[in-house]
This record gives sequence, C-alpha cells and structure tokens, in this order.
Amino acid sequence: MLERIARWIDDRWPMRAVLRLGRDEEIAGGASFAYTIGSATLAVFVLQVVTGIWQLFYYVPTVDHAYDSLSYLRDQVPFGWLIHGLHYWGAAAMVVLVGLHLVRVFFWAAYKHPRQLTWLVGVALLLLTAALSFTGAPLPWDERGYWAAEVGTSIAGTVPFAGEMVKRLMLGGDAMGQLTLSRFFILHAAILPGAVMLLVLVHLVAFRKFGSVGPWSAKRRAVRGRFWPDQALKDAIVWSCVLLILIGLAAYWPPPFSGPADPMDSSYTPRPEWNFLFLYQALKFFPGRLEPLGTLGIPLLIVVLLILIPFIDRSPERAPKRRPVALSLGGLCLVAILGLTVAGFHSKPGRSPSKVPAQLAASGTTLPIAGQRRGAALFRSLGCQACHRVNGTGGTVGPDLSNEALRHHPRSWLIAQIRHPALHFPGSPMPSFDQLGDRQLSELADYLAGLGAASEVGAGSSGGATRTGGPPPAPSTPQPEAGRGPATPSASTLAQEGPPGPAARMIGSPSHGAVLFKLYCRACHGSAGAGGVPNPGSASGKVPALAPISPALFDSDPAVFASHVDRIVQHGLKPPGPSPALTMMAFGDRSQLSQQEIADIEAYVLRLNGVNRASTLVPGIAPRRFFWLALGVFGFVGVALGAIRLSLRRRRKGRHAREA
Repeated sequence: MLERIARWIDDRWPMRAVLRLGRDEEIAGGASFAYTIGSATLAVFVLQVVTGIWQLFYYVPTVDHAYDSLSYLRDQVPFGWLIHGLHYWGAAAMVVLVGLHLVRVFFWAAYKHPRQLTWLVGVALLLLTAALSFTGAPLPWDERGYWAAEVGTSIAGTVPFAGEMVKRLMLGGDAMGQLTLSRFFILHAAILPGAVMLLVLVHLVAFRKFGSVGPWSAKRRAVRGRFWPDQALKDAIVWSCVLLILIGLAAYWPPPFSGPADPMDSSYTPRPEWNFLFLYQALKFFPGRLEPLGTLGIPLLIVVLLILIPFIDRSPERAPKRRPVALSLGGLCLVAILGLTVAGFHSKPGRSPSKVPAQLAASGTTLPIAGQRRGAALFRSLGCQACHRVNGTGGTVGPDLSNEALRHHPRSWLIAQIRHPALHFPGSPMPSFDQLGDRQLSELADYLAGLGAASEVGAGSSGGATRTGGPPPAPSTPQPEAGRGPATPSASTLAQEGPPGPAARMIGSPSHGAVLFKLYCRACHGSAGAGGVPNPGSASGKVPALAPISPALFDSDPAVFASHVDRIVQHGLKPPGPSPALTMMAFGDRSQLSQQEIADIEAYVLRLNGVNRASTLVPGIAPRRFFWLALGVFGFVGVALGAIRLSLRRRRKGRHAREA
C-alpha cells in the first residue's frame, strides 16, 4: 500500500530523486559531529516555527491582552508551559547555534572559493536570527521585553541622518504602543520567518552545489563517507540532545514572569536582550557626540567585515596553522564580543536622556520628572520620611518637606542642605549625606523642589505603613516570630477592607518585587519581611512579619493567597489596638503604586512564604516529571536503534564473509 502511494507521488513529483539527492550525498573525510551544528540549527528553527504557530492559538497581540494571554497559556493550558518554554529557550539556542556554525565555518575556512555565496547567505541568516530575537522580545508586552525594545529603538534613533525616521518606523509613531506591538508581531510571525525559509533554501542549494569542504588535510579529505546513515545518525543524536536540553531548561528554568509592561516604573533597570549586550556595553565607550560611532559604526563594521572575509582572505590555504593572522583576528573579535556580553550582563546602567521612555516624552513629561521619580525612590530608600512629613504622612522630628517656603529654595540650597544639614540649621540632628554622588543629590533636589506634584511620581512613606504621629520608632533588629506570624486580620476582616484590585489577577515578577519591597516595605516589615519593627499603640506592639505571614492570609493556592494580600495593599489596614503609631497605607487606593508594581510586590511576598505566584495550574504532566519521562523515552529509542544498527552491521559482515 505504501509502495503504491509512493509510486503515485513519484509519477507526479520527483520524490525519490529528492530523497536520493540527500541520502546519497558524499561527505569528504567521512561523517563527523562537527558537521551537525548546521543541521541542529535547522532543526531548532523548525521547532521555533511549530511552537510559534501553536502559541498563535492563544496569543492576543494587543497591549492590554498580550501579557495575560501568554500567562494563561503558561499556567492554565495543558503543556502550555512546554510550548512557551521551548520557544523561549529555542530562540536563545538558535542564536548560539548560528554563531557556533559561523565560527566553525570560519575555522575550517569553508568560506573560500567557490563557497563565497554560501558564506554570504549564512551571514544574512545570522542577521535575520538577530532580528527575530529583537522583534520577539516585546511580544509578551512585559517589563523585560518592553524595555529591551525601548533600549533598542532608542539606540536606533541615535543613528545619524536616518535615525529618527528608522525609530519612528519601528515604533509606528513617537512612542511605544499598539502600533509598535503590531509591527513587531507581523515582522516576527510572518515576514522574518518567511525570509529565513527562503534563505535556508538558497543556503542548502549553494551547499549542495559544492558539498562539505571536509578536513583541511588532503589525506583525510580523500576518505569518503555517506550522509545516510552515518551522518544522519550523528545529526539525530545531536538533535535529540538539543531537544532534551531545551525541555530541561523549560522544566527547571522556565521563562521568568517580569510583570506587565509599565512605562512609568522608574525602578526597573532597562537592558537589551542578552545577544545584544555586547553592543550595549560597547556604547559606553562612545559618550556624547561619539555615540553614533557606537550605534552605527560598530554594527556596520562587524557586518562589513563578515561580508568581506571571503574576498579579503583569497588564499587557498585552509589549515589553521598556516592562517595565524586570520585566526588571531577572529579569536580576538570573539573574545571581545564574549567579554563585552559578560560585562554588559553584570553592569548596572543608569537611564541616560536618550533612554527616557518615549511615553514620557509624548505626554510632555521631561527628564526632570524622571529625575524626580528616582529622587523619590532614593528618598524612601534612605528612610527620610521616618523624620519628615510629606503631603501629610511621615514623621514629625524634622520639618514638613511639603512646606511652601521650602519648595521655593533654589536647588543649590537644597543640595547644600542635604550635604551639610548644619549649614543652614545649626544643631540639626539630621545626618550628613555627603557620601551621595552628584547625580543622586541632583535627583533628590529635583524631588524636593517638585513635592507639590510628588503624588504623581511616587511620593510615599519609606515603608508599607503610614506614621500617624509621635516620634519615630527606634531602630530594631528584625526578629523572626514563631509560627506563621501573629493573626492580624481574619478572612472576614479582609472582606470588609474592600475587594481585590486588578493586581490580584496579574502574575508579577518576584525579582522586581524584591526591589520594590526594599523601597516601600522593608523599613516597617523588616528585611525579607522578617518583621520585628516596633509599633507602639498596637495590640502586638510590632509590625507583623510577612515571612512567615499570618495564617489568615496564607493559602497554598497562589491566586487566593495573592488576593488576600492584595486587599491590604490596595486598601490599607489599621492594626488592632488603641492608637497604633504605624498603619498600613492604601497603596492602591491612593495610587501610591501602580497595579503592576503591587503585583510584583505580592509575587515577592508569596515567594517569601514558599508559594510560586507563577506556578503552573494545569501542566498536563508536571514539568520536571515530563523531562525525566522524555529522557527515558529518548534513551530507550536510542538503545533500540543502536541495537538494530549493530544487528544489521553484523548481518552485512556475515553476508560479505559468505560471498568471499
């Protein structure tokens, strides 16, 4: 039956000839694992296409539904975690494999005559792979992808002459928004994959024209092997290993939830995707007017050098020992790229004027407002509001910083006051902050000078509570309390505080939540939520611990747990007692924090209590169990195929012996 179907197809399309063309390929030097990188790259690209199409059944490419739709896929669709995880890690694997393939071809000198076209198409595929990585990052419309795209488009905007036009073309206007997401989506899901498929076909045809270049030794190159079954077996082994690695990464290191994109969040450190970090780090060597040299000069130089390699190095010599200059320069470039990537990963950049969110510029909000936001965050982190009142909240030891007369002081006066408090007020108990840098002092002055509008940029208490009067509490070393903390509010009390807000339905980022917790909550709830901070006038005498949290709030279901915590964060809470000095601020009702920031803090609080806010609710098969099951299946199939191959080889040898 199968033979009849194959014959019917072959009569109408050269199926057997095409199969024979691939199966009967001769390999100079015989089969080798060194030749599997290119085929592994092709296999990963096919995997990306399959998992990408699968995600399209759930993904909604709009700024208000993109994050939630992918969150639904990952935690409520059976095996959705696997599909998204394979696509996420497959993108990184494809970049790595394309880079390794290019390095191997360069080391083997396979770019030389007559394979120049094959090399050029490979360079084009490298650039398209980078473009796929760049356009795919913002599609979840989360913090990480949003700021990666913001940094990338800002860098493109600094290109001389055409930069602004290119940036507007990428963004679809002056600011990132729905048009940006739509353009990146159509590029990532249709145009770029189609271009890759076309170039892969051209690349394979060019490769088949002259075949594998083989070893550089003429003696070893004289040995001939066949693609089927020797090279095909090695390809299958590498494909299986790559797939297992991707499954393991998806199971043990799933893609992080970084929370929905929030353009106004000044506490998030923007950086590009990891494969662009080398360029991002290199830009730091070209400040000011030299910036175009980094944004345009370096990428253009790299691309031009890659294109010109086969035309510069025209010697027929391929042995590495006889190509010391080419290999030394190539190795130096590779080390530089890897070094800059590592440095960029560990760097903690500030946000320069060219990187200010486009939304701020579009709304008329300029850089000083961004400085005020950073100044507000620094004000809270230094614990200033333990002594100073701001807009009706805070301590009473120092003067009210919302005083109209104070705001009329020039910035130089404010900076001098922060550096040396006794300069204007002799005998002031305020400590000196002369250790702060000029930029931090300037941002604090921006914040203090603009306190009239501070509520719009994040003014608030230094912790998760509001001081209602009296002297500030004395510092205390946080002491963890036994059990799961004091029973503060009951479930019925929570219901009276108000319903959960939108943040309860979001899956926030615990890592970013840790940053926000340090800014807003640590002063009252202690480091890592350990509690122990005195609260005179309350029933317990202390601010309750968050790790472990009260049993009335804890729940093993992450959604229920988050909703319990969210009610308090949104609407605030007054601890039981006659006159508690510290009460919980209504961060949501007063718009002190955005809903995304609240979701991040809640994710961090859940993590402190051993609950994963992003846990997979409907996995199909538990991720780690699935990995070990896949490993067992691949191992069994591999052993079975190995036994069959060994049996066939023995039969072949026996038949040859009888014929002899």
